[in-house]
Amino acid sequence: MLAMLCAFLAGAVGWTFTEYVLHRFVFHGSGARGLGAKEHRRHHAQVDYFAPAWQKGLAALAATAILFPLLALLVGPAIGAAGTLGFVAMYVLYEVLHRRAHTHPPRGRYGRWRRKNHFAHHFADPRLAQGVTTPFWDFVFGTRLSVAQVRVPRRLAMRWLVDQHGEVCPAYAADYTLVGARRRDEVAPGAGGDAV
Repeated sequence: MLAMLCAFLAGAVGWTFTEYVLHRFVFHGSGARGLGAKEHRRHHAQVDYFAPAWQKGLAALAATAILFPLLALLVGPAIGAAGTLGFVAMYVLYEVLHRRAHTHPPRGRYGRWRRKNHFAHHFADPRLAQGVTTPFWDFVFGTRLSVAQVRVPRRLAMRWLVDQHGEVCPAYAADYTLVGARRRDEVAPGAGGDAV
């Protein structure tokens, strides 16, 4: 049982390394091409865009189809299944955490760190802060990014970040600032204009 738990945890850690490598070299690498890179570029241009669920499901299926036979051959089917399950479970958790970073306000210190780190990647320097769920590999490979305040383009601001007047909510003002002019057609709720 201990061996299976260790294999599960190793699989989860394996996903965090894979997440880092894919993000840094496949999605942001020089000459990044292919469906994943295209989807990732779109995500950076439209921060509320995420690749369709069927693509993510296919990725999990492909990872399972490759990883399980390899691990089963190396360490046996039971331990291989535990390692594969840990890898895929962490991938699914990554997808949930990544989407929630964009769609929900932070809860707790980890949620606050994760959002600030991820949005520094989006808006300060996309070559750095490649770890979406953990800073570990950024420390190991020297791609850590630390900013006092993330400068978020107003047109790309996450919904949870702004108040009813289109400004940064006071709870997040220490970590974020909005940059760029307001659009002329932008009317804050309650500031006049017709309800749509």
